[in-house]
Amino acid sequence: MAAPAAVTTPVVQLEGISKTYSSGGRVHVDALRDVELTIERGDLLAIMGPSGSGKTTLMEILGCLLQPSLGVYRFNGRPIHEIKPDGLAKLRGEEIGFVFQSFNLLPRLTAAENVELPLSYRRVGRRERQRRALEALARVGLRDRTGHRPAEMSGGERQRVAIARALINRPSFILADEPTGNLDTRTGAEIMGLLHELNAEGTTVVLVTHDLGIGDQAKQQLYIRDGLVQDHPPEEWGPR
Repeated sequence: MAAPAAVTTPVVQLEGISKTYSSGGRVHVDALRDVELTIERGDLLAIMGPSGSGKTTLMEILGCLLQPSLGVYRFNGRPIHEIKPDGLAKLRGEEIGFVFQSFNLLPRLTAAENVELPLSYRRVGRRERQRRALEALARVGLRDRTGHRPAEMSGGERQRVAIARALINRPSFILADEPTGNLDTRTGAEIMGLLHELNAEGTTVVLVTHDLGIGDQAKQQLYIRDGLVQDHPPEEWGPR
């Protein structure tokens, strides 16, 4: 008799997640409303919607940067609300890689020094930091740009540095917020190709984008409008 298949815990489970912002104690804005979402290991998911739809709020909750007003978020089976702030910082540093549209690189640091930063916060030794930074930069095709500063690199190169920095702690989960938003079409395609490679190697990737062409490249799409998430595009978006 064959052994039963192993049951794996999803990376992300959102149960009834809502986020409400208050202004002056009277005006309440529902950024997210009763979101249910499961992200399995190895998924490549695109979360799409226009500006102001709730994408950024959802990304910040997924990245453990923001606590929901209601509901339960489990990351690798652990309820996030039960983890203390220092534990959340450790989880973000070790399990989650962030890639931002604006790159968020420090202009005075070289590519290698920017990539090393997450390891510096964890007090990893200098030689190990340098070794892993060079390894990460080589992984994204920037072996010969390690000593260049952001102003000396193209937008595509800066985004590759940002991806290398996201990879430095070898995370299992990458959150990419508009990763091609500041790039031309060809360079954007190269960045998407790199994210596809990482996903093929087993990394779970979530793309947050308003670009339907980018979203269509994911294995799964979710659409968000006025804080509500659904698995099909709103009618006003027209046929796909």
